[in-house]
Amino acid sequence: MPTGTLKITTTEAYEAIPVSGVSYAVKNKQGAVLYNGLTNENGESAVMKLDTLPAVLSLAPNPNIRPYTVYDVWVSKPGFVTLNYLDVYILDGQQAIVPVNMEPLTEGMEEERTIVTPPPLAALPTPPQLQTAPADMPDTAQGAPEAAVLSHRADTVVCSLCGRPFSAHEVQSAPVTTQVLPSVIIPDYITVHLGTPGNTSAANVRVRFIDYVKNVTSHEIYATWPVNSIIANVHCIVTFAVNRVYTEWYRARGFNYDITNSTTVDQYYRHGGQIFQNISQIVDGIFNVYARRIGFRNPYFTEYCNGTTATCKGLSQWGTVTLANRGLTPLQILHNYYPRDLALVTGPTGTVTESYPGSSLTLGSSGAAVRRKQLQLNRIRANFPLIPAINNPNGYFGADTQNAVRIFQRSFNLVQDGIIGRSTWNKISQVFTAVTKLAELGGEGERIGLSPTPPTVVIRQGSRGADVIHAQFLLDYIAQFYPDIPAPLMDSVFGASTTNAVVAFQRRFGLTADGVVGPNTWNRLYEVFRTVQGQVPPAPTPTPVPPAPIAPPYPGLLRQGARGESVRTLQQMLNKARIRYPSVPLLTTDGIFGPNTANAVRAFQRAAGLTVDGLVGPITWAALSAIWVS
Repeated sequence: MPTGTLKITTTEAYEAIPVSGVSYAVKNKQGAVLYNGLTNENGESAVMKLDTLPAVLSLAPNPNIRPYTVYDVWVSKPGFVTLNYLDVYILDGQQAIVPVNMEPLTEGMEEERTIVTPPPLAALPTPPQLQTAPADMPDTAQGAPEAAVLSHRADTVVCSLCGRPFSAHEVQSAPVTTQVLPSVIIPDYITVHLGTPGNTSAANVRVRFIDYVKNVTSHEIYATWPVNSIIANVHCIVTFAVNRVYTEWYRARGFNYDITNSTTVDQYYRHGGQIFQNISQIVDGIFNVYARRIGFRNPYFTEYCNGTTATCKGLSQWGTVTLANRGLTPLQILHNYYPRDLALVTGPTGTVTESYPGSSLTLGSSGAAVRRKQLQLNRIRANFPLIPAINNPNGYFGADTQNAVRIFQRSFNLVQDGIIGRSTWNKISQVFTAVTKLAELGGEGERIGLSPTPPTVVIRQGSRGADVIHAQFLLDYIAQFYPDIPAPLMDSVFGASTTNAVVAFQRRFGLTADGVVGPNTWNRLYEVFRTVQGQVPPAPTPTPVPPAPIAPPYPGLLRQGARGESVRTLQQMLNKARIRYPSVPLLTTDGIFGPNTANAVRAFQRAAGLTVDGLVGPITWAALSAIWVS
């Protein structure tokens, strides 16, 4: 019988905090419980095996066959919203992941919510698919791209900021700003409107960009498709979204979001929906790679459709399966549908500024990059206690670092190889940023002098001063736990971003959504803030980090018979070199260059590929110094 697997992860605050002890149950469609249990300290369920249908059924389009089996998932813990996931689908040979964002429950909130997982769009008989293509803009051009032609669109669109209704035609011709963003950047977060542009009652959610891409890919295509087919589709999805952000397609028209989840105009994002581990691992490595034409600045508008019941000028999703099976690379697949001068480029990310060093860090690696990741893993461990401590973060990648990396990779659905490659590097950086963000916000609350009781003053758009800063801080902190509340600018000015945040907060917690912070809103802000603040584990007391050692100057040639501080330093360097080269014998640091020290020098030279003469000249000293400062 074909089988797939299912894993549940329970976290909050954009994966900054694992929620342990969450009850979960997996049921078949007849209601029988097949698995149940509690999530561990890192918020992970057991990996559960479930029956499904053969993968071969998902490799060719057939609207009459559903090539998967669906199950229902229930997750619950006191103090949090209970979630029911209906129709989670399991594919043959693939691991489905239900990434549960646990929302703290406060008075007046709905205690239970149901999330229905739809089938992938590629499986639908007549999926409405995007066919919206702004004109490309060459490097030398200025201004926004030309208006798109919308072949599928809502009858009426209303500007969520100004309230003015637009006709369908006006959406494409509405006044826009004259500038796009100054450069292409891969955003850390993207704001998704959960409906058509005309649906003003639909919520906006702030989603990490990398999670958005994983979600869209998992809901557009099958995870069973060939790897190169999946990669080509990921490049299209990334490029489409980056184009929307770069051209400010919606924000330039007065909307307060970057993209919608309506397939009539955009890509299909299902908030809270499942993802697949193989898609997740692919996206982790290429979420910042997008397509553009040579000589053009902007991301190419990667129009696509399923290629069977819906056709378009761009990429055919089912067609990528055929091309991948013929052996085409992802770029060759893209060239089959788009201009041949299309190139794949890596864009800078928004706030995760550390750049990958260019090669993997693995057992035996050393240097500043290793030490930085060791320190980050130790800080992440304060929130995710199953990650073992790296007791001596000295920049040498030893067995303890490898073990910590493996547990981190397991917790975040990466390949568990114990190597810090590009995907693991990026994920460590993202999680570190998330966990330290909450600590920084806590410090910000102390800095601004948050009052112990809610203010009584009424503030609204146009207000300024300390009370505005207090409200902005509370909204920013709460926004880390509720994705439908945008984080406002912390500028002490009650402007549009603060109004949007207040309205979203009021809607979320059952208040009159007037954008005014009066007594009821102040009281609710404080109540919710205290609830979510109690979820945050205390930041660990910073452990003093000794300064990195400085390479000692070369003292001149050292040989057997020498004595003094230079020999003592040599012996200390040889003892540290033993971490990398265990064949070097341990020395007593007595400052005497005797036979034991000479043997240790020869062993080091042999292991390091140097001339084995037992003499410490400038080359041997430099090789020891490189290890000493790593």
